[in-house]
Amino acid sequence: MRRIGLWLSVLCLIAGSATAQTVRIAQQFGIGYLPLFVMRDHALLEAEGRARGLTLTPQWVQLTSGAAINDALLAGDLEFASGGVGPMLTIWAKTQTGAKVRGVAALNAMPMWLTTTNPNVKTVRDFSDADRIALPAVKVSVQAVTLQMAARQAFGPGEHARLDRLTVSMGHPDGMAALLMGHSPISAHFTAAPYMYQEAAAQGVHVVLNSYDVLGGPHTFNAMWATSRYHDANPQVFASFLAALERSMELIRSHPDQAAAIWLRAERFTMPADKAEAMIARPENAWTTAPRKVVAFARFMHETGAIPVVPERWQDVFFPELVAGGGS
Repeated sequence: MRRIGLWLSVLCLIAGSATAQTVRIAQQFGIGYLPLFVMRDHALLEAEGRARGLTLTPQWVQLTSGAAINDALLAGDLEFASGGVGPMLTIWAKTQTGAKVRGVAALNAMPMWLTTTNPNVKTVRDFSDADRIALPAVKVSVQAVTLQMAARQAFGPGEHARLDRLTVSMGHPDGMAALLMGHSPISAHFTAAPYMYQEAAAQGVHVVLNSYDVLGGPHTFNAMWATSRYHDANPQVFASFLAALERSMELIRSHPDQAAAIWLRAERFTMPADKAEAMIARPENAWTTAPRKVVAFARFMHETGAIPVVPERWQDVFFPELVAGGGS
């Protein structure tokens, strides 16, 4: 009996080690990644993994651009990538064979604002060679793609790249600092929350463009994606991640005060807690995994040659587990 008990203990140890996995998750800066901050703070992935008999250890990888994240994903250094819709669609379109990257879920629906300190700029038509527009990554970031969409709307077909020569790649914090310092060549900044709210409240700054107006309504700002190889080989890890993400969204919607405290603590952001809570709860900011306006972005990127293929439906971009949830 003692020998049988010993073998049972060994088998349990083997089974436990077989299900223990490190899950590397890319996370960027900004309140758009709030669902990931909440997931991390409340150990939701670990909890959902345990519910499925898994021992999951998240490893949070902080990167600053979608391009760097895509490189890391294809190199096998990440399991889950995060970023704007533009980088997600870029890697989806370029990996129709091989890695076959697809979307996991949306992280939100949030607007982006283009702000400026130039009093003469009322619309995108008013920018001149004297202006410089900071955004996360020239031509490929979701802000850059949206600016091209706005340029085509303003100047006509074939003019989508009209303002590209004025854009400068900068992370959100650096872009805001450059805009507000007063003696920088940066006269405009295409950014997102919380930076856009702070800029718009600053003296001498006004909003030129709201991305919701360009897209004709609310759109996904940030999303998650992964390779089909990882998805197919780890269905229970994938299910755990989606369940954890949904729990994170629910906490944000029901307790924005708690979510605000988590975000301020995680990013060490200097802002009164009540203002952070109000920002999270603003009606234009939706905390949902359902994709919105993804095909509109994809069609534009295809028409302008940024991606080689275009999806007929948003379901073509995302893994099937999300499809039942609805999107646009």
